[in-house]
Amino acid sequence: MKFQKKTLNNGITVVHEQRDLPVVSFSISNKFGGAYESSEIKGIAHVIEHLLFTGTKTRSHEDISREIEKRGGILNAFTSNDLTSYWFKLPAEHLFSGMDILIDMLKNASFDKEKFEKEKKVILEEIKMYHDMPQRHIYDKIIANLYEEPFGIGIIGTKETVSSLTRDFVKDYFEKHYSPENFIVTLVGQADFEKVCNYLEKEFERQNKVLPPVELKKINKNSVEERQGLDQAHYIMAMHAPLADDKKRYSLEVLDAYLANGMSSRLFLEIREKRGLAYTVRSAYEVEKNYAYYSIYVGTTKEAIPEVEKIIIAEFKDVEKMTDNDLKEAKERLIGLRKVSSEESINVMNELIFSELSTQAEDYYRHEEEINKISLEDVKSMAKEIISKYSTASIIPK
Repeated sequence: MKFQKKTLNNGITVVHEQRDLPVVSFSISNKFGGAYESSEIKGIAHVIEHLLFTGTKTRSHEDISREIEKRGGILNAFTSNDLTSYWFKLPAEHLFSGMDILIDMLKNASFDKEKFEKEKKVILEEIKMYHDMPQRHIYDKIIANLYEEPFGIGIIGTKETVSSLTRDFVKDYFEKHYSPENFIVTLVGQADFEKVCNYLEKEFERQNKVLPPVELKKINKNSVEERQGLDQAHYIMAMHAPLADDKKRYSLEVLDAYLANGMSSRLFLEIREKRGLAYTVRSAYEVEKNYAYYSIYVGTTKEAIPEVEKIIIAEFKDVEKMTDNDLKEAKERLIGLRKVSSEESINVMNELIFSELSTQAEDYYRHEEEINKISLEDVKSMAKEIISKYSTASIIPK
């Protein structure tokens, strides 16, 4: 594996992991996402993401997708709280064709008024879809129970905020918040690093745009939502967690591997296998530069929620009984999962994006070293610390 990184004169940071396989995953990410939005315009970063696919001055939506797909590629994007990323995966010989398309989208987006109104309708349907999926919507509910608005509203926004956006306002917002010095370009695969850097240097000029600071207010509260037509209850417990630049994050990763990650974890065995209270038991550690939370989700019955909550709390306390052998197994699991995941270049591309955003991309390759530093006492201390305050959300049958 060969790793390279360079900051260009126009401010773009380029990160590359060279691979022999003749395939490349490529992304351009702008350091603007949901965390930068006010309550009144919540969802605008996600709207911009959608609009960049609707066409440029020389390409229609069909042209954009067809030029990638006819070469056997994948084209997509995502909006997170701290950035918005546009990416593709292509055979390596088509790298610069793919780059040309993303660059055209970023430099020459048309923001056509008619397509803008149509795309808003599409996003409103997306909002409805997520709301109608309780196992997805509950993650929006728990964010609202961990953070005050506007962050607590969630990335996609609401029907009211998205409906109120106008084409001219969104176009102006895009022009103020997208610029090369806020770009992270990430490649994983076969590519000529210097040629890529030279191409990007030629295509973009520094604009010196400064993003506003992110201010988050943490809270802890609980909520219960009743719905008609549900047979299953959805429950989630979540806690504020170490940020990406905090070494304690590795203690939480080890704790998670032991406690809640996978079918051999303590919580899965106790809740599902031993007591038959749920089909799904899963955990998630959501962490970016400006925020982090750890959650445990259980799909169960309304009547079982109090028992499930007691089990989760009890298992956190029982981490005190964790042994050296448990620690060894948890570390081995984490390190093995990272190796398995790294086979897919898209996974590594995304990991490098968020590592560079939060600390530095090189930290991605120090993961095994940092995990191996974690002691049994580190994990036990983390379990006590993180369970001391928590929020819950439930969506239950009415």
